[in-house]
Amino acid sequence: MITGGPQMASPSSALRILGRKNALAGLMFIGLAVLGLWLSRHYPIGTALRMGTGYVPRLLCWILLALGAVILVQGLREPDTGHPADPGAPARLWPIVVVTASLVAFALSIEQLGLVVSILLLIGIGSLAARGIKPWEALAAAVGLIVLSWAIFILGLGLAIPVWPEW
Repeated sequence: MITGGPQMASPSSALRILGRKNALAGLMFIGLAVLGLWLSRHYPIGTALRMGTGYVPRLLCWILLALGAVILVQGLREPDTGHPADPGAPARLWPIVVVTASLVAFALSIEQLGLVVSILLLIGIGSLAARGIKPWEALAAAVGLIVLSWAIFILGLGLAIPVWPEW
């Protein structure tokens, strides 16, 4: 019988490591990057001067993969506080649910309600996720996003996005 050898990590210690925010964020970024690289595997890359349809998406996926690796390493290097899981963890899902709902509302309303109303919905619903945000701050963010989106996508790129509702 051999003693003093390396011991296997218990499942609870692995769960404690994965419970760290940076470790989970790094794994999420790595997973999204790998998924993006896999989905764009058949896109032509081209060169830097004559970019194909896969050049920028694959470049961004590689950058996201590197960023995810750095964040994962930071998360693994964090000291373990040994605290059990927070009992209020489901309440922390509220911002994720609200932001996702705001993005879905934007996506479903952009064609029918136009850019202005859709962005107002996006910011209005999304602001419910932040504690202590003032209405004028949400309105200022919405106006800024409307102006930038209009300038970039409609004026700059010439996309046919309706600005106002088409009733």
